[in-house]
Amino acid sequence: MKVYNNFSLKNYNSFGLDVSASKVVIVNTINDVLYALTAYNDPFKVLGGGSNIVFSENIDQAILKNEIKGIEILDEDHEQCLVRVGGGENWHFFVLWAVHHNLGGIENLALIPGTVGAAPIQNIGAYGVEQDQLFHSCRVVDLQSGIKKVFYKSDCKFGYRDSIFKNKAKDQYFIADVTYILKKNSEIKTNYADVQQYLQQHDIKSPTVADVCDAVIAIRTRKLPDPKVLGNAGSFFKNPIIGLDQLNIIKEKYPKIVYYPVNEQQVKIPAAWLIDQCGYKGIIRGNTGTYHSQALVIVNHGNASGKEILDFALDIQTSVSEKFDLDLEVEVNIW
Repeated sequence: MKVYNNFSLKNYNSFGLDVSASKVVIVNTINDVLYALTAYNDPFKVLGGGSNIVFSENIDQAILKNEIKGIEILDEDHEQCLVRVGGGENWHFFVLWAVHHNLGGIENLALIPGTVGAAPIQNIGAYGVEQDQLFHSCRVVDLQSGIKKVFYKSDCKFGYRDSIFKNKAKDQYFIADVTYILKKNSEIKTNYADVQQYLQQHDIKSPTVADVCDAVIAIRTRKLPDPKVLGNAGSFFKNPIIGLDQLNIIKEKYPKIVYYPVNEQQVKIPAAWLIDQCGYKGIIRGNTGTYHSQALVIVNHGNASGKEILDFALDIQTSVSEKFDLDLEVEVNIW
């Protein structure tokens, strides 16, 4: 465990925002967490990889930086594996570990930035898969009482980019580790056009989990900016989900609107399409803007502040609301 006062967070957030925290405690074990809670008696916030955060200002609060690592097989049979992963483990590293061991289920989530401990909070997802489909449980520490607890899937109230940790229990728990159920003979999911195109281009007719992982890595690398080169937090907004009646109203004015079925009563509208239609794709405003090939990604061109990014995001939300009468919900966490 290490403790730093007045610590710069510039290298601890993927936007590269130059802010500082009054105190940062880097923890490597659950015992470190318990010790920090008693030793410092501070109202801690928890930081993982910092890849889904906008710091609006300096943080006048103590931060627990999750660096709990390790991947352990708890149990297995001929069909599946129960795997426990440290909350501070890099998510993409975990995906590569699973693929290396020919364990399927999370290969579609390759190259998503951040830590394993943050995955349940956001209920991360991509290319037809969400982490809750493989989620078994997570071990947490109550930041107020220091009591350890296990949350099972039904406890987490998972939704689209949502969970109990993002709403009702926000900032209440430190996620020490997460346990997933990975499959030994996993059903390969290749129903996204980009994935199918990659497989066709590489003449892969019977794809493996490794093939799908490679496809997703190639697609994300092509479409999204590297945070080490251009600061960003990936998708800034959620894709709106609306009913068919509302869709039909919008279609009367915008017959070329893009949408995807969610169920018999709802569809999902790509936020990137909405933003693009409002003229925001690839624009630069001051030190911020949207990525040239993906309107859903807001970027830091070098010296943006959190306030500048949030003001720009608000302008996008206002434009989409005025044009389509749809509300864009922010996906990233704002501190």
